[in-house]
Amino acid sequence: MGVYFNPKNGSFTGDKNSRIYVDKTGLLEYLNGLLGTSGRCVAVSHARRFGKSHAAGMIDAYYSLGCDSSNLFDDTAIADSAYYRKYMNKYNVIHLDISSVWDFHKEDLADTIKKRICKDFKKEYGDTLDYNEDLYLLIQEIYEITEIQFVIIIDEWDCVIRNSDDKELVHEYLQFLHSLFKSEESKSFLALAYITGILPIKKIKDESALNNFSEYTMLKSSPITKYYGFTEDEVKELCKRFDMDFDSMKAWYNGYLIDGIHMYNPNSVSMAIERNDFDSYWRNTSSFASINTFITMNYAGLKDDIMKMLAGGKVMVNPNTFQNDFSTIASKDDALTALIHLGYLGYDADRKSAYVPNYEVATAFELALQTGGWKEIAKAISTCDELLFETIDGNAERVAELIELAHDAYTSVLKYNDENSLSCVLTMAYFTAPGYYNIVREMPAGKGFADFVFIPRANAGVRPAMVVELKYNKSADTAIKQIKENRYHGALSGYSDKILLVGISYDAEGKDKKHHTCVIEEVQGTDNE
Repeated sequence: MGVYFNPKNGSFTGDKNSRIYVDKTGLLEYLNGLLGTSGRCVAVSHARRFGKSHAAGMIDAYYSLGCDSSNLFDDTAIADSAYYRKYMNKYNVIHLDISSVWDFHKEDLADTIKKRICKDFKKEYGDTLDYNEDLYLLIQEIYEITEIQFVIIIDEWDCVIRNSDDKELVHEYLQFLHSLFKSEESKSFLALAYITGILPIKKIKDESALNNFSEYTMLKSSPITKYYGFTEDEVKELCKRFDMDFDSMKAWYNGYLIDGIHMYNPNSVSMAIERNDFDSYWRNTSSFASINTFITMNYAGLKDDIMKMLAGGKVMVNPNTFQNDFSTIASKDDALTALIHLGYLGYDADRKSAYVPNYEVATAFELALQTGGWKEIAKAISTCDELLFETIDGNAERVAELIELAHDAYTSVLKYNDENSLSCVLTMAYFTAPGYYNIVREMPAGKGFADFVFIPRANAGVRPAMVVELKYNKSADTAIKQIKENRYHGALSGYSDKILLVGISYDAEGKDKKHHTCVIEEVQGTDNE
């Protein structure tokens, strides 16, 4: 019927007709169980491009009186529900995107929202309503006339909280939300509230506008986790359908572990399929600025933790101190938690630790590091592609030089006095290699464990497999000898192309301040039997 009131199903129709569509209508069955109950207020705070808006369009199409969506849902999962048709297109729906209003009407936000909705109300009810009343009273009046409850959907509800330092404006906005979701009138007219944002609901002193909402976040979203993002099984099916390499898809876009479920960035997976190309689709100025804001904060241990995560490690984090507000970051834990909610770090609830989730996000960090106090690190990372190709070309002397540069950049952060620290530096030195290789550290092979095995994926092109052995205060020749004697390259049995054996050593007493040496040998896959 209107843009904001009882919208049609065009948004979901477009999604469902898309070349890449994954059925998430099971969410509707869960929401049906909340209709008209004390749990009817739902707040989903996930990183951008994780399907929140898709879900909002789907909710429009299913509940709105402004359309008939039978043909849209008859072949979806929700159609198997016993109550499928009982709730479909039976509710008055209001759908708002606060960011679209905020950009142009910061000072009169609530009034602008009311005017836009009332414009739609007038199309349906003419002058029968008292449009001088507050919005929640108008909604109550419509409910009394029609006896049809409302489903209210608000996208980017936290836009005001994230972008305004004006406490009075924030207070007025929260009071507006209170009238919609907690007033006495809302107890009768509200069937379901669905709000989305990036941050969880901020606990503001003396404000209770949203404390009746159940929250679903990047930290914990059960039981609706699988509806935001693509599950691993869904991605496997898409890769099979569109003939894409699953291992590459996993390395680039997997890594979000929410409630024990591996979730993939749905937008990036879809873009990779559409373009038939594994690349970073999160490259925009706002992402660089967001990452840089938090990693340059002067909190003890923060830089060490960022380096450890970039090198493939995990760091302990307490997400409970975060006040759900970017302007009140007060500790290292707060900074890391903010990055978790933004999707730039993953969170392992079992280990209570944060980590860089995938290669796409790692490349976003790479670009974000190019400013502030990270310039030397960024300079070292910029040589990673050269290092990889010099290794492939067998230029051992140049490989040693580039690793020396990496050592100089990282030594101020990483303690560099054993093979484990050398291993961390090597991970950083070959920072771009995960775009093309599955890299396994301490891989069981032959008579022991190979330090690094680089296994090419389908998108690796001419890049060969590599076995890398590290030595501290021993020669690179010793490393090569160990690979051969222990038959570490046997880990690549069945691999028929050439394999590079790479020995890298670090000598703390190196002559002429040159601490690193490298030896590279080539064998054929058939030689590793």
